[in-house]
Amino acid sequence: MSTSVKAPSQYKQPSRKGKKAWRKNVDVTEVQEGLRQLKEDEIKGGVLAEKASEELFTLDKTGDAQVRQTIVKKRKPLRADQIIAQRSAIPALDGRKRGNPNVTDGVIEPTSKKHKKDWVSRKDYLRLKQVAKEANPINKKSGDEIYDPWAEDAEEPTVYDDPQFDFLEKPKPKVAPETLKHAPISLAANGKPIPAVRMPHAGTSYNPVFEDWDKLLQEHGEKAVEAEKQRLAEEKKEQERQRLIAEAQNDDGEVKSDDESAWEGFESEYEKPDWLNKKRPERKTKAQRNKIKRRKEAERQAKWQEQQAKKEAQVDRIRELAELAKQKESESANQSDGDDSEGEGDDLALRRKPFGGKLAPPEKPLELVLPDELQDSLRLLKPEGNLLDDRFRTLIVQGKLESRKPVSQPRKSKKKITEKWMSKDFKVPGF
Repeated sequence: MSTSVKAPSQYKQPSRKGKKAWRKNVDVTEVQEGLRQLKEDEIKGGVLAEKASEELFTLDKTGDAQVRQTIVKKRKPLRADQIIAQRSAIPALDGRKRGNPNVTDGVIEPTSKKHKKDWVSRKDYLRLKQVAKEANPINKKSGDEIYDPWAEDAEEPTVYDDPQFDFLEKPKPKVAPETLKHAPISLAANGKPIPAVRMPHAGTSYNPVFEDWDKLLQEHGEKAVEAEKQRLAEEKKEQERQRLIAEAQNDDGEVKSDDESAWEGFESEYEKPDWLNKKRPERKTKAQRNKIKRRKEAERQAKWQEQQAKKEAQVDRIRELAELAKQKESESANQSDGDDSEGEGDDLALRRKPFGGKLAPPEKPLELVLPDELQDSLRLLKPEGNLLDDRFRTLIVQGKLESRKPVSQPRKSKKKITEKWMSKDFKVPGF
């Protein structure tokens, strides 16, 4: 493998089109060498050919005592000292930050005080305050009253009072939705409100008690085992379904029968079809038709009575279940009087059907530390989780937000392109 980093060039083959003809891979070694020499001269102080004689030569009439000492000592400096002593004539870039208030971009006037990015001056603050006060007629009358966006505006626009615009439909008053007065419905299975910040379990501590940690580990382990069993059962069902599909594809659909001639359409001469042996139905009399009609009506009435009896039995069963549920709630309420933690809803045991949306709320992350990750010191603890995700899930479980699927690519409006006929609809004068 070649280690050369030079540009490709042709040395041996001369040009056939003259000295000034352009050729591929021209030797530019001389040009590159000249540019390199020029850079070295600039670093050392400048090009010698461009400097004046006064800058290059000086008249030394007295001599230098340091030079005499170096000549007498005849000590050669080290190569490392020579390399360190080399200094470029071009000054290095200064990376220091200078907070000079007099340096601006030429548009903003310099200031002697540094302000934050979100800082608002006193003048702008008073101006914005006056604008907000003028835009809010309720605050104009009483400054203590809070602005209500659903309240009816006493002053209607004058354009609707003008008889010239009586055909315009007057704006309808703003009505607050009824759900604003309702409290959020918790998604907990027991229906109790879920606090925004719950007391963490003792087993989730960085240095927990072994009994609490082991109990929490057993609970999560049983849940993981059940989920794995369900996954394996679903995988087995899917494999069986794929096997049946493969067998159905290999089957040609032919029916196996002993009497193949009958399926092929060959019948004996002495065999007659069944439809020839059937007698033609005779016309029923009016009495027979009335009898059939009464029988059908009796059957319909009996079927309706049976359905009504089923409905009444279901209603009675629902009432019994409601009474049992009320009894259980009263018993649980009596048991939870002495314990404050029982009054809070569990954000893990949620009801089956979420309120307000078809999607289930996001699952809560696993708050458990494995044995090899346990740390007995708070300094060695690694922070995990996301406060934003936890707060978002809490709002959904509390019933204040709906669990919706994020729209990564919104639907675009359809555009219809038509060609105008202005160039075709024309009339020739005189025809």
